[in-house]
This record gives sequence, C-alpha cells and structure tokens, in this order.
Amino acid sequence: MAVDFLLLQRYPKPGVPRFRHYGWRGPAFTFGYAQKITAVRALLPADTTLDLCRRATGGGLVDHRDDWTYALVIPRGHPLEDVRATQSYREVHEALAAALRAQGVACVAKTTVPETEGVGVCFQRAEIYDVVNEHTGEKIAGAAQKRNKHGLLFQGSIWRPAASLPATGSATAGPAVDWDKFHDDFTARLAALLGTTAELVPWPELNEDEVSGLTEQYSSAEWLDYR
Repeated sequence: MAVDFLLLQRYPKPGVPRFRHYGWRGPAFTFGYAQKITAVRALLPADTTLDLCRRATGGGLVDHRDDWTYALVIPRGHPLEDVRATQSYREVHEALAAALRAQGVACVAKTTVPETEGVGVCFQRAEIYDVVNEHTGEKIAGAAQKRNKHGLLFQGSIWRPAASLPATGSATAGPAVDWDKFHDDFTARLAALLGTTAELVPWPELNEDEVSGLTEQYSSAEWLDYR
C-alpha cells in the first residue's frame, strides 16, 4: 500500500501512466480509507495470522487470499484522470473485462446501482461498473480510487475463483484463465485506452527513507485504527 501511494506521489511523468501487478506474502485483507475499523473487524474471518491494512483509496474490505492485484497510476492532466470517477472506473473495467472475455470468461461491467450500502466484503456485492459474471451476476473484479494533485491512483483486484465459475445451468467449470496471458492482454488494452504503448520500465529509484517511513506509517496501529 505504501509503494502504491509513493508511485502516485513521486513516479508520474507528464502524460505517462504506470501499471504494476503484485502478489501477497500471506493471507491479507485491505480496506478503504474512510471505513471504521470496528465495522471492518466484524467482517474478518477468524484467522489471527492474516495481515490487515487500511488503503489510501476508498472502497470496502478486500480479500487478497486468492486474488490478482494491480495498481494503475495516471498522472495529473491525462484525459482519463480528468474525467469523473465513475467514467475512469468504467473504462478501466471494460478493458479488464475484454481481456478476460478473450479467454472465454463470460463477464461484463455491471451497469446498475446496488440497492444496499455499507462496508461489506468487496466480492460479496457488486457496485456499478464492477466486472461481474454476465450469467450469474457474481462479482469478478472491483477497484478503488484516489485523486490528488499528482494524479489518480487506481487499485484493483480480481477474485480468481469467480473468474472461473461455470455459466448458469452448466455442470462444468468455467475456463482456466492463463494469468500471464491475461497480464499481457490487459496491459495492452490499458495502453490503448490511455493512448500509449505497454513497455517494461525499470523500477523507480524511490527515496529509501521515504519508503521506509511510509511503510512504517501504513503498518502502524494509528493508521489501522484511524477511524
């Protein structure tokens, strides 16, 4: 979470978005900046070994135990950073859904608003423009955003089991997603959306003191219990 935020603060170049996909060292949950810690803890499984962290972005509680996690940084002044949050959310998720459909996953971006509100576990309820199974409505992918003077941070998660669910009435499982292929296809589609080309770049030389300081902040009880 600290590195994602630092990529927003320090890494953007004018007009050049940045994307990264990463995994987790063990069972982990994250939750949105505005959520109350008491409500979040009430939703957690009885697993005392899991990591828990408050994100800088919004949104609900996200289970990372079997997900595909990514971050996208869009610098200030880029056309997609300048639109409403619902539009940037929709366009990124339409690119994601198209990359999954290329592997046979029956999915679309949800176009209706849910009737209920609250903290909730992210993949138990789909919000508007989340990616869902087009037959069952099961949520496959969601995300959260943060805008500041540097640009837009988009943190997303794909629930792997939901991406391989069978269609309604089918006795067989859905397609086995090739996640390496998905990575390449998704980044290519994002690049086209953002008006650039996808290319590997060296990891940025972030200030070590700033990285360690922000990591300590995100690991602290004060940050976790902020609300």
